[in-house]
Amino acid sequence: MTMIVFEHAFLLDCTGADPVEGAAVVVEDDRIKEVLPRGKVGPLPGPVTTIDCKGATLMPGLTDAHVHICAVEGNITDQHRYLPPSLLAAKALRRAEECLMQGFTTVRDAGGADYGFREAIAEGLYPGPRLLVSGNYISQTGGHGDKRRRAEWIEPIRCCIGMIGSIADGEAEVRKAAREQLRRDVDQLKLMASGGAMSPSDELDTTQFTVAEMRAAVEEAQAVGKYVLAHAYSDSAVRKAVEAGVRSIEHGNLIRETAAKAMRDAGAFLVPTMITYEMIYREGKRYGIGDHQIQKINLAREQSVQGLTYAYRAGCKIGSGSDLLGDMMVQRAVEFELKAQVMTPMEALLSATRVNAELFRMSDRIGTVEPGKYADLLVVAGNPLKNLRVFQAQDNLTVIMKGGRIYKRAL
Repeated sequence: MTMIVFEHAFLLDCTGADPVEGAAVVVEDDRIKEVLPRGKVGPLPGPVTTIDCKGATLMPGLTDAHVHICAVEGNITDQHRYLPPSLLAAKALRRAEECLMQGFTTVRDAGGADYGFREAIAEGLYPGPRLLVSGNYISQTGGHGDKRRRAEWIEPIRCCIGMIGSIADGEAEVRKAAREQLRRDVDQLKLMASGGAMSPSDELDTTQFTVAEMRAAVEEAQAVGKYVLAHAYSDSAVRKAVEAGVRSIEHGNLIRETAAKAMRDAGAFLVPTMITYEMIYREGKRYGIGDHQIQKINLAREQSVQGLTYAYRAGCKIGSGSDLLGDMMVQRAVEFELKAQVMTPMEALLSATRVNAELFRMSDRIGTVEPGKYADLLVVAGNPLKNLRVFQAQDNLTVIMKGGRIYKRAL
């Protein structure tokens, strides 16, 4: 039995309650045993490790609902043309480790990673966040997941690993593709419901898949207790996805009031990914991203705040994602600052803790500092509620704990 006590902490438990000064948290093995707002810890059996958090914030580990650990290069449209699967896998596991060291202890991979990456981390072979995988995303021919260039008259590109999707057209093909990913033990399914910025042969504001096609995937996921997330930008694409029963809308930059209300009424989640547009717009060309793709990125970038505003005003459940590619992943925590243009600092942090936990259907295990939950804990220099930029410098993360194991301790 391992006992660790965090004491003298400014506790931000992310339940929605006000922070507490001078609190203590007791960890036993991989779980939180006690939360003591007054900081009075009684006698504990066996050896105890004490971590003094005076002057720092203790909070739950961060989560990211839109990660692509297999997006190892900035130009994901072409990375499969240059990297063998073995090298891509090695780079992906390094990306996962980098994510953990940024303070993110649970992430949802939104397409690309299979269950092997999840198990490699869960078994302790490689350090990384708790990983929820979507496997191959499912796209229509010529959709956001179709990586063929306009001049390539070849069959859809398929390989064993990386940012490659399954191409399916019609209800029967979508249903079969969904069943195949579920057979491979994914945690959730990913559909492409609209055009995308990084795809070579579609426009951002187009709709993709019919309601019936998407509903086929939703039915297959629900049959085994899982759900569907959908890449969708435009108002019409979001409304169709919600009508089909999609639980999680990714991006949503171009939505208006109608789609925002549809999400709210259906109880669906919106996962904005504002930081990726900023980074690709600034740095995309040096990674070999084409002019047409950057033009689409800028369209999304210019409307991201407005889209989030519609969702926020409508009362939607707003999670937190990043969708960053390659070396740009170092900017993951900037997402909170961008969201705070619309949300309060507390709401921005809750989106990356409690709300994402609900989205992942893991509210009983992660997202808040409460007894019985996994001991996923961060000690952060300063007060994030006064300065969300504290997460952007890894030196400010003085302790990173996942499941009771300390991966970083600089106190």
